[in-house]
Amino acid sequence: MAYTQLTETERYQISSLKKAGFSQRFIAESLKRSPSTISRELKRNQEVQTYCPEQAHLKGLARRHFAKKAVKITPEVKKWIKRLIWKDLSPEQVADYLKQHKGIFLHHETIYRLIYQDKIEGGDLWQHLRIARKPYRKRYGCYEKRGKIKNRVSIDKRPELVDKKERIGDWEGDTIIGKDKKSALLTLVDRKTLYTIIVKLDGKRASEVTKAVVKVLYPLKQRVKTITFDNGLEFADHETMSKKLETEIYFAHPYSPWERGINENINGLIRQYFPKGTDFNEVSDQEINFVVNRLNHRPRKTRGGKTPNELFKGIRTCLLPD
Repeated sequence: MAYTQLTETERYQISSLKKAGFSQRFIAESLKRSPSTISRELKRNQEVQTYCPEQAHLKGLARRHFAKKAVKITPEVKKWIKRLIWKDLSPEQVADYLKQHKGIFLHHETIYRLIYQDKIEGGDLWQHLRIARKPYRKRYGCYEKRGKIKNRVSIDKRPELVDKKERIGDWEGDTIIGKDKKSALLTLVDRKTLYTIIVKLDGKRASEVTKAVVKVLYPLKQRVKTITFDNGLEFADHETMSKKLETEIYFAHPYSPWERGINENINGLIRQYFPKGTDFNEVSDQEINFVVNRLNHRPRKTRGGKTPNELFKGIRTCLLPD
């Protein structure tokens, strides 16, 4: 027998029987429905331990509406998908963006299939997938011969509030080293919003790195509560940095990249554009700004589908025409 949607009457019956204390199995038998149907209905539509039949019915109608809308990918939807993939969004991010901004429900696997079909036909969408590029693996264990940072403050002393990512202004910082260790980028990311700053460094000496950090963060001084760095000696002049920015600076434990996991992940995303072996001396400011804009205007699933730019600046990001 084919499955049929629950009616509004059935939803009121479910509500009454549940309030009377009957089990899901009894409710299923009474309505001549499978127990899994009743279980799924209650899980989908239960609001704070209370099942509301009116709300459940409206949700059910909405799901049916959007399910019908997602059956066929129209030329217009395909055009939207291509635009978003060309902006380096992942299929998961594309699906989430279309759901939130266009009311279109597509599974990310459907988008993957579209991309690979495009590849068979000679298209370039697949080149914008992260799996199409070499993964970035940072080498660790390079601190032992680099000396110690004077008066460094351990991450152990960092306020617990920073771990919760509830406020704007708690930054993580690092450097990405270029070809033959002769060039580098400074990367800074806000933990709450994932808002990212990338700066091409004039040199890797501590004084030069400090100058770069102060230059980019000073205009945002009111939004700089803490900064957490790794143990690279390029951050040895942290006391000057702390004084000029009037902020607290902390250092992760050696060989513990997960303590700055957000920054590590962002650096991996940056490596999609600047692979290992890139000479940053040959990279223009325009190219760097392009990457910054791509990252800050990319919807993040971990941030409710919002972009870092939206969360940090409060300005809506529009990736497709309304």
